[in-house]
Amino acid sequence: MNVKQLRAFVTVAKYQSFAQAGEHLHVSQPALSLTIKALEDNLGGALLTRTTRSVSLTPEGEVLLPLARRLLADWDDTEELLRQRFTLQLGRVSVAAMPAFAGNLLPQSLKVFRQRYPKVNVTVHDVINEQVLELVRHRRVELGIGFEPDSSEALRFHPLYLDRFVAVVPADSPLARLPQVRWQQLLAEDFIALQRPSAVRLLLEQHLAAGHGKLAVAFESHQLATIGRMVASGLGVSAVPALCIEQMQQLGARCVQLVEPTVERRIGVIALSDHKLSKAAEALLDVLLAHTHPQEVTCVM
Repeated sequence: MNVKQLRAFVTVAKYQSFAQAGEHLHVSQPALSLTIKALEDNLGGALLTRTTRSVSLTPEGEVLLPLARRLLADWDDTEELLRQRFTLQLGRVSVAAMPAFAGNLLPQSLKVFRQRYPKVNVTVHDVINEQVLELVRHRRVELGIGFEPDSSEALRFHPLYLDRFVAVVPADSPLARLPQVRWQQLLAEDFIALQRPSAVRLLLEQHLAAGHGKLAVAFESHQLATIGRMVASGLGVSAVPALCIEQMQQLGARCVQLVEPTVERRIGVIALSDHKLSKAAEALLDVLLAHTHPQEVTCVM
């Protein structure tokens, strides 16, 4: 059986006439008769009784009719559902983003996306960078947002921007009044860091090992917001990606350019290289690439 045959059968049964059914389906009566015959041959028996004046269902045709109607309704519903998803009238997309991005730059892109595609649901997984990569690799999300991964044929990286780490200091600290701070100056204070296995923590340790040795940490936390509050309270200093400047400022801390060395890394959207994105994921990727505008790395007073 195929959809064309079932639709022909249901239409003939409705009108009890090959002529009227042909007009409704916009096919000739001989072509319609051949379609019904092919269905009957495939099933192994007659579904319609034909006379010169009327058409009626055989007992087997009466059994098939409600089933055919149900199958056609399901088919039509499926066609409409997929059509709406392809045109983004409906849809769903999941994205994983590291907390620094999820809490700062992602909302502005999601707002644009929602305005364009109000019927598409977006699920955001706010996880550390390592988990972003794992979720993408295991196809639990279509898109991930994080630091550029090490060379991997399995992943495709769409760069958004180059992020540079900035110093986070208390508002009343002498360091807050400087145009830039050297790492040597920053590490003279109690340092507050994200806990391992945060990619931010590991990146800092890798860049500082040669010139400053092991990173001495006075306080640790899993949350950037907690670190910002600790710094604002005068417990110490920290270093975060520049995309967190606004968040740190709202928490009462100050951000200053950080040099010697300059620590930076590209941030972008990550997807599987051998996986075709859904229309919803493609649309979200386009919005992210067009509307991700990080704050410039400048001293925030």
